[in-house]
Amino acid sequence: MLGENFVYFFTVQGFFMGIIFGILKSFDAEGLLVYTLFITIFFYLFSHVITALYYKTVTGKVYFFPKILHEKQLDLFVTEINKREKLIDSAVKIADAAVKMNAEDNGKKS
Repeated sequence: MLGENFVYFFTVQGFFMGIIFGILKSFDAEGLLVYTLFITIFFYLFSHVITALYYKTVTGKVYFFPKILHEKQLDLFVTEINKREKLIDSAVKIADAAVKMNAEDNGKKS
């Protein structure tokens, strides 16, 4: 669950708990509103604290990154790309030479 969704869910729970507690403890509308407001605010702030502590512990952990393995793979990719570029360059040179020879043969025949 995303942290934002957790805050929303916990705040709504606080709102309904505030309404229930306000109905049970208050004898007038003002008391109902005060209980509901304070309990909802408490749940809202408490959910933010819990979310902040959760993200602090989750993102604060250092993870293992195999740098040497990735560098070897990237070097392999670079050498393969260079080989393919040389192959393509030679094919382009051969094609250009064939086009030039074809143009010369067509010029002599006309």
